[in-house]
Amino acid sequence: MLAAKAASQRTGGIKGGAVMSSGKILCSTGALLLYGGDYRLLEPLSKQLRCDGFEFMMDCPYYQEMEALKRFLQESGLYIPVVHCEKSIGENISTGKEAQWADAYEKFEMNCDIAQSIGAKMIVVHLWDGLTSDSNFQNNIAGYPRLNQIAQRYGLDLLVENVVCSVENPMKHFCELNETYPNVHFVFDTKMAAFHGQIDLLYETEYEWLWRRKQIRHFHVNDYAGGYMDWGNLRSLPIGKGKIDFKRFFDFVKKIGYDDFFTVEATAHNGAGVVDVDMLNGQFAYIRASLGAVEK
Repeated sequence: MLAAKAASQRTGGIKGGAVMSSGKILCSTGALLLYGGDYRLLEPLSKQLRCDGFEFMMDCPYYQEMEALKRFLQESGLYIPVVHCEKSIGENISTGKEAQWADAYEKFEMNCDIAQSIGAKMIVVHLWDGLTSDSNFQNNIAGYPRLNQIAQRYGLDLLVENVVCSVENPMKHFCELNETYPNVHFVFDTKMAAFHGQIDLLYETEYEWLWRRKQIRHFHVNDYAGGYMDWGNLRSLPIGKGKIDFKRFFDFVKKIGYDDFFTVEATAHNGAGVVDVDMLNGQFAYIRASLGAVEK
């Protein structure tokens, strides 16, 4: 089982283009479970997976059993350094309506409570999402400080994800957030970036502030097979099943000395909930090989 001892193995990372150890490769629980699925399945699945830990994905149904969820995650011993917030939070903030904002902050605090209780250090949020998306981005800008205050109260690093947009694009919103809140931190999702034709912006001088100032604190690693804003192909694919140049990507993160987590998000369950463990283990092995890390 990927238990607490995995945390003690996180003694290195990527320094100057060389990996001192692995311990940084996570699996999203969203890749393993159907929406609102039985989180208790994580324990037997963890025994088959060769990742270093998990990024726990909160879903709406879990709000009905928060204490049971918290107890399970604490007692399982699973190493979960990152929690991904339930996604309605960003959509509620986008609306700008007082009742929705109150709901968003209440739910966000519940997510933070879970994260703190299991020893997570980072919490990922979709600051905009859903049908409203970024159509009222001034609301998302205005809602960020309260979220960050709550996260800090729980000892968590709040990471804003480059979520796909229906009006503008995520890199523009990253820049707007940085202009307003210079200490904002981000998670960079390869699929989301590719959807907007922005994966290569990561390598350009204009955006080097993202990594020089260590504002990108986390990467979601999954492939994308569609074209520009191709909504019909917006799916989380395994590395190698899409169009992203991952050799260039991993060469870049080694070069810049990135020293934190990668989460594999490729959907691994079929409609019946059967999990393709071999595919996921192949993803973890590919990332380790790309980084020059020793295979588990």
